[in-house]
Amino acid sequence: MRDPLATARSDTGSESASLVNAELESVERRIEEVIRSREPRLTDIADYLINAGGKRVRPAVAMLVFRACGGGDISDMVDLSVSLELIHTATLLHDDIIDSNDVRRGRAAAPLRFGIADTLVTGDFLFSRAFEVCGRFEPKIVAWAADSCVQLTEGEIMQGRFRRNPAVTLDDYLEIIDRKTASLFAAGSKIAAYLADMPDDRVAQMESCGREIGLAFQMIDDVLDVEGDPRKIGKRVGTDLLDGNPSLPIVWGLDLAPVRRAFEAPECSEPEIEAALRAIRDGNILDRVREFAVEHARAAVTAVRQLPNSAYREALERLVRELVQREI
Repeated sequence: MRDPLATARSDTGSESASLVNAELESVERRIEEVIRSREPRLTDIADYLINAGGKRVRPAVAMLVFRACGGGDISDMVDLSVSLELIHTATLLHDDIIDSNDVRRGRAAAPLRFGIADTLVTGDFLFSRAFEVCGRFEPKIVAWAADSCVQLTEGEIMQGRFRRNPAVTLDDYLEIIDRKTASLFAAGSKIAAYLADMPDDRVAQMESCGREIGLAFQMIDDVLDVEGDPRKIGKRVGTDLLDGNPSLPIVWGLDLAPVRRAFEAPECSEPEIEAALRAIRDGNILDRVREFAVEHARAAVTAVRQLPNSAYREALERLVRELVQREI
């Protein structure tokens, strides 16, 4: 059988999502409407992060799944995509408080710019707006979206339980990212297939596809945290070590003394962080992480190929490839 990811890297950049550009522009316009508040500061903080250069990967995946499944009228998908993006943005605001992040998407993190209290409330505001938009759907869809939010919160608590904890295992890591990252991808793909009137088995298949995309996406993010270009990834490298978050390179690098020392230390010097990152880079760990990400991407593409052949299906396949071959 031909390898689903055997095609060489696409040189089209973001062209994989170009077929749904009009749909994504509708999502952007709807987001602008939804984040307006009677209190301008809430709008300012929300807009500060939402328009700071986010990748909009979740709406792109969901919209491509919808179109690849034969979906027509996009009005419901626009609102679904808006809800997912607002939920994601709310979690980023809360994450920046929890992790005391200084930088997000290449600029000062919202808590530094606006203060912790107002950032926290803005996250709550975005969650509320997300369910105001999503609440018009039938109970089944609302329940699926709510479940993904529950998984997000559980994943955050689980990650905190393993922060700076060398007992963390691969299974623990996978459970964390399944909840924190993959759950929104899975929910978006599942609901997209459902809205496109796919049968139950196909809806389940697309949910699995979205989950695999989310897992692969997070693993590549973990790689970028070790060897990415700060100007491109929008933050300094080594953030996971500084925060004590158990990324996959760290989990697989805990047998290396510099990595274990930096991961466990409540306070870590810059030379110690650099020594740990160097140990990870020199230990063939990043290649293993990439290979693992590609395995999940292959599973996603295999699921996509169960859909009827179309330009949208091909674009979705290309997008999956691009996500695991991101520039560093």
